[in-house]
Amino acid sequence: MNKPTLVMAYDVGTTGVKTCLFEITDTIKIVASAMEGYELFVLPEGGAEQDPAQWWSAMCSTTKEVIKKAGIAPEEIKGVSFCSQMQGLVLVDKNGEPVRRAMSYMDQRAREELQKGIAHGPQIAGANIFKLLKSLMITGAVAASVKDPVWKYKWVEAHEPENFSRVYKWLDVKEYLICKLTGEFIMTQDSAFASLLYDIRKGKEDWSPEICKMLGVNTDHLAKIIKSTDKVGGVTEKAAAEIGLAPGTAVFGGGGDASLIGVGAGSVKVGDTHIYSGTSGWVSTVVDKSIVDTSAMIAAVVGADEGKFNYFAELETAGKCLEWVKDHLALDEIGIYLKKTHVAESPEVVYTSLYDYMTDVIKTVPAGSNGVIFTPWLHGNRCPFEDPNSRGMFFNISLDTGKTELIRSVLEGVAYHMRWLLETQNKKISTSNPVRFVGGGALSDVTSQILADCIGRKVETVDSPQNVGSVGAAVVVAVGLGIIDDISQAGKLVKPSKSFEPNPANKAAYDKGFETYKVLYKTNKKNFAKMNG
Repeated sequence: MNKPTLVMAYDVGTTGVKTCLFEITDTIKIVASAMEGYELFVLPEGGAEQDPAQWWSAMCSTTKEVIKKAGIAPEEIKGVSFCSQMQGLVLVDKNGEPVRRAMSYMDQRAREELQKGIAHGPQIAGANIFKLLKSLMITGAVAASVKDPVWKYKWVEAHEPENFSRVYKWLDVKEYLICKLTGEFIMTQDSAFASLLYDIRKGKEDWSPEICKMLGVNTDHLAKIIKSTDKVGGVTEKAAAEIGLAPGTAVFGGGGDASLIGVGAGSVKVGDTHIYSGTSGWVSTVVDKSIVDTSAMIAAVVGADEGKFNYFAELETAGKCLEWVKDHLALDEIGIYLKKTHVAESPEVVYTSLYDYMTDVIKTVPAGSNGVIFTPWLHGNRCPFEDPNSRGMFFNISLDTGKTELIRSVLEGVAYHMRWLLETQNKKISTSNPVRFVGGGALSDVTSQILADCIGRKVETVDSPQNVGSVGAAVVVAVGLGIIDDISQAGKLVKPSKSFEPNPANKAAYDKGFETYKVLYKTNKKNFAKMNG
């Protein structure tokens, strides 16, 4: 494996696409990268949509930028793949064009469809007991959340019949972009599983006609299922002219963020646990069988590595909470602008981003933020309780509370929730110590140390933790091209670069805060429903 192979990986997130060119030998090395953002349209009644044309436009411009930066010919790129947000709903016509804007995984408008479809009659964990048991037996999970894509599909059917009549296929985010590149309509196994219409039983791995019938899904709308490492086809002449890749460049299935971020983090062995903090966040542990905790809305999702699952517990808004603080609490009031000069451009202070500055100014605040607790449920919550009405709040503010305490409490609130998810997972499986921490949140040593102190475990980070999704997609291409034998080899290629031991001096403060944090939802559940229901 002496001659390096160049591959392109697209990390398609909620806020933007990150395009990375990798060189693969006996390691995976990033050569060049570019990022471009796009809009998230937040609508009344819990709507959250994105424009697929913006995804494609951002993908095209970043591809050309990366090729230019690297100084290579497009023909030198041997394969491309994806790591993307999951559980989106992209309904397309026969030409692969969307019939409406894509519904994000964050969309929670389909409350009536959920109620009619599964939340009626005798129930367990909010789902009809008979439908729940059938779903668990066949799919290993159950569509009991308002955010599950099948209810978005049913919402379009009920509210936009003209658009629905034009639907040819139901795709997820990366599958739409694969269709743009190749003209093929496919869905990878992990995306199919995330639709909760996929039969996970051995020898039956395909769409389940029984579940589709039970939930009212037209099976003609479902695409062909492939493995993450399968080659879909080559880049078409039309797509090549738009994006700047060579016609015929191999396109591989790739995976969702829940599948490939763990791969890029090097957490690939059974029992390995990683924590991700990007726009959303999660705790994920590799397991070798289907496991479900219906009471906590946690399930083992099909992974990119065949035969393995990721026991996955999600927080809807993690890094998004710090973004909220930046935009609404910090920007003009704690010195981000010095003499109306952005700190990143100021000669007096050297910071690479506003986030660096914010995390730096909270270092002097003691663990526990002097008693202030923040709940990070800015767009509802999924695990360990499902409630689209829940919201964020600052609890226990006093006359002495300043903005530095508020900002620190936001980071601690996300860490408290990760601890809650870890402890909930431990009821069914064993999670690892150390824990691998990745995503944009892991760029901050302050955030990493807060997480270690709060969860009471050693935390490891990797180089460029914000790029691990792309690394996972590069691993997929490497397997597809035959450079690497299988996905499990990712663990040898991705080593920790820093580690953070929990500080025993902070244990008492975080134990006390955590116990209070856990009861804040229970004591405010009715108020959330009254205000937001």
